[in-house]
Amino acid sequence: MPTPVVDYDLCVGCGSCVEICPEVFELRDDKAWVIGPDKCNTCDCQQAADLCPAQAIKLE
Repeated sequence: MPTPVVDYDLCVGCGSCVEICPEVFELRDDKAWVIGPDKCNTCDCQQAADLCPAQAIKLE
């Protein structure tokens, strides 16, 4: 299973990833953080990456 990675320099803190995958991402200091990299099976991490307006989320 791919693991999500956030590029903090690109992240604008919009929170769309948190809305899609709250068990995987959370906002801290206006940036998205990966809190559950092994929980992509509970949501659609690819959709979270695709909808990121700053393209700050990659699946590796």
